[in-house]
Amino acid sequence: QVQLVESGGGLVQAGGSLRLSCAASGRTHSSYAMGWFRQAPGKEREFVAATINWRGESTDYADSVKGRFTISGDNAKNTVYLQMNSLKPEDTAVYYCALRLGSTLYTQGWRYNYWGQGTQVTVSS
Repeated sequence: QVQLVESGGGLVQAGGSLRLSCAASGRTHSSYAMGWFRQAPGKEREFVAATINWRGESTDYADSVKGRFTISGDNAKNTVYLQMNSLKPEDTAVYYCALRLGSTLYTQGWRYNYWGQGTQVTVSS
C-alpha cells in the first residue's frame, strides 16, 4: 500500500506562484508514474502534469498549463513537486497527486492506483 500526502496549497493572487508537494510513503516500487490532477467546483477532474519516478523524467503537461507549471521530483525524499507560476483564476481547484505502478505516462486518472487527499488552490483576480 502507498500513501500520498499533498501540501502547499493556499490562496494567491493572479500572477503569483505556488509549489505543491506530494510525499509518498509505504510500499514504494522501483517503477512508477506520478501525476497531478485537479478538480474545480462543478467540473470533472482533469489531468495537469505527470512524470516518471521521482527524477522528473519524461514529463507531460496539459496544454492549459504548459509553460507555467513544472513537475519535478526528489528521489531521496520520495516526493514530487508541482511548481505553478503565472497562476490564473481558472487554475482554482483541488489538486490531487496520484501514483501509477509502471513506467508509462498516462493522462487518464483511472489508470492511477493511489491518490492523495487533495490540496486546495485558490487564485484570486
